[in-house]
Amino acid sequence: MIDIWGQIREILQESLNPGIFKVWISPLQAEVDGTAIRLTASNDFVASWVRERLVNDIAEAATSVMSERPTITVVAGAVKAVVKPKAQAQTAAPKPTRAPEPQSASAPVLFGADNRRVVQQQLPVQHTLVSKAIDWRFDFDSFVVGPSNDLAFAASQGITRDSLSCSTLFLSSAPGLGKTHLMQAVGGQLCKHSNRVNPKVEYLTAEEFATGLVTSLKHRDTERFKSRYRDVDLLLLEDVHFLQGKERMQDEVLATIKSLQSRGSRVVLSSSFAPRDLKDIDNQLVSRFCSGFLADIEKPDFETRRNILCKKARLYQVDLPENVTDLLAENIHSDVRQIESCLHNLILKARILNERISMDMAWDVIGHYASREVVMNMDSIVRCVCSCFDLSYDQLNSRSRKRELVTARNTVFYLARKHTDLSLKQIGLQFNRRHSTVLKGITNLEREMSRSTPTGRQVSNTVKMIEKNGRISAL
Repeated sequence: MIDIWGQIREILQESLNPGIFKVWISPLQAEVDGTAIRLTASNDFVASWVRERLVNDIAEAATSVMSERPTITVVAGAVKAVVKPKAQAQTAAPKPTRAPEPQSASAPVLFGADNRRVVQQQLPVQHTLVSKAIDWRFDFDSFVVGPSNDLAFAASQGITRDSLSCSTLFLSSAPGLGKTHLMQAVGGQLCKHSNRVNPKVEYLTAEEFATGLVTSLKHRDTERFKSRYRDVDLLLLEDVHFLQGKERMQDEVLATIKSLQSRGSRVVLSSSFAPRDLKDIDNQLVSRFCSGFLADIEKPDFETRRNILCKKARLYQVDLPENVTDLLAENIHSDVRQIESCLHNLILKARILNERISMDMAWDVIGHYASREVVMNMDSIVRCVCSCFDLSYDQLNSRSRKRELVTARNTVFYLARKHTDLSLKQIGLQFNRRHSTVLKGITNLEREMSRSTPTGRQVSNTVKMIEKNGRISAL
């Protein structure tokens, strides 16, 4: 079962003042029943405070998770903390062993189970939206072009030169194939060569956009939020598949894209999936995604992988023998990140040992990094995942929704999408699941991994182990 309250807490933790979250939200217990959420506070005072000041914040965060606004009730449960009025505490309490810290006259004082005093912080009066300085780490010159990405590269350059006949570009590919590189190249190129002195550019992920919207709603500052993203020359929005099932967020993204397109601004979007594969996305928003130029990036072929290695070696000022280049290009081909990471490990090893790069050294690095990547297929992926999670194939293929089984299945979906040429539909058929289930599972897993949650870290370690060794060792 999806931990709905856990997801709501994560949003609130990011959007609320840390003191408010720790004192008022963190101790709450929640029961979710359909579109109803019942929150249990430690006493009447806390329940009343939450009802009066935080219910709207909780409802907005819950809406982004549940796709519709829930009904929220807050009740008092077992007494776990005692609230003492300040005047009474001063007259009746025994003399403290040390002088109390100065308190704000308007701040209520709570006494927790350990009898320590906690000062309730006040809600911030104003939240300032500040555009962060963007560090353009990638450019077009450092991008290696091949048959797998030449169309996406040309379209990305075209949108910066106004040679593309449309102002919207949608980039899609499996992870690690260059979407972020091209988006940063577009942003950096526009900032350097625009005919405006200071072009307005916003670059962020869809999740960051959603978090910002929740914060602006909480602070009743939506107009400033809207003007920030609708009054730009270029909007770069990554990972739009995060918007699946989040109706309120989709509405705002749709309105933002409409506004930007109407004023002639440029929009570049990226996703791990093509628009046609996205589920639980408003048809109007999908239509906007498709209104511009669609460019899909495929896995690089041997020659492109070889060119990537040669270019990176020159960047590191390393003499990479041709036979070593061919060896790496033949054995590492799942994504560009792995190619670059394997080369980097090889260079570091050579420098640490103060030796020249050789075939033996390259074989040793490949043996620890991606020894069986060439034979990665659905059967080997399932076998490895079952071994890691200590499951049988029947358990993995069951209809059970136990968390560990769902996580294991999603790991299979993620690896199959990344390392095989199977479509989402074909992957789903292996487990009698719809392609929308596969899509949702991959999206949820990517989110856990990007946030480095305990589950995300476990899955990341598992994925790395499979990709490095083609088998599971003790983690």
